[in-house]
Amino acid sequence: MQTTASRLFCMNEYDPLRKVLLCEPQHMRISEVINETQRHYVDDNIDQDLAAEQHDTFVQSLRQHGVDAVLLPQNEDYPEQVFTRDVGFTIGEQLFVSHMGRGIRQGEDDILIHWLEDQHYPYHNLTRNSIEGGDVIIDGDTVFVGVSGRTSENAIHNLTSLLPDHSVVFLPIDRSYLHLDCVFNLISPEEALVFPPALDREGFEKISSRYDLIQVDESEQFRLGTNVLSIGNKKAFSLPVNVKVNSELRRRGYDVIEVDLSEIIKSGGSFRCCTLPLLRAVGMGNP
Repeated sequence: MQTTASRLFCMNEYDPLRKVLLCEPQHMRISEVINETQRHYVDDNIDQDLAAEQHDTFVQSLRQHGVDAVLLPQNEDYPEQVFTRDVGFTIGEQLFVSHMGRGIRQGEDDILIHWLEDQHYPYHNLTRNSIEGGDVIIDGDTVFVGVSGRTSENAIHNLTSLLPDHSVVFLPIDRSYLHLDCVFNLISPEEALVFPPALDREGFEKISSRYDLIQVDESEQFRLGTNVLSIGNKKAFSLPVNVKVNSELRRRGYDVIEVDLSEIIKSGGSFRCCTLPLLRAVGMGNP
């Protein structure tokens, strides 16, 4: 039986967030272009001091809202390590360690494994076929997985075999978009953010039949408008620049916590990408 200290539990993307794993971006840089957002910003690259300052503001804000924000050890060999969501994902009481799709990120999984072992957290290491946590979105007994440039169908079949009590839904996305959470994200049992052009017709119909969709336009999708972080009780972190998304969330009764991550998003990820949830409260999500 797990101790309280080693407890893992996540059943969805919107129950109150109690404990989350992050990593400071002190070594963040665009050293190899691995997505279209980075291609846009490669000449400017990353102001590491500003990125670290913005990330610290985010961490402190999480803590102010009652979230235990834990920092993973950083390593200068891994410039994308700030995006902890991609390296693992928690489903129920299981934490799955991702098999990273690009060479520049391979090795981040070893750092996560060492931390998990030090903290006595159980985990399942996905060593076959690439799958990244940014493509995995959970809602109770349903797990949506993006078929992307980073997550293969073979990997999803493997994950399906490990989750016999879940329905795993394949959602192919346009390969020009990095991960599923860059174009689709759940914020409540009934609502989701989506950028429709990134999904095929069948995939869009699967989610539109289940959720009330807030459609994000192209400009705000580029600024990771879908990539908010829900922390429960209708509270969500979102970028100040995504005015339309934030206005619609507030219209629907959400408390939008605006934090500037403008330097970090230059590398292709925002709030959800920067957080690996370890523990969400049970059955206490958005009313």
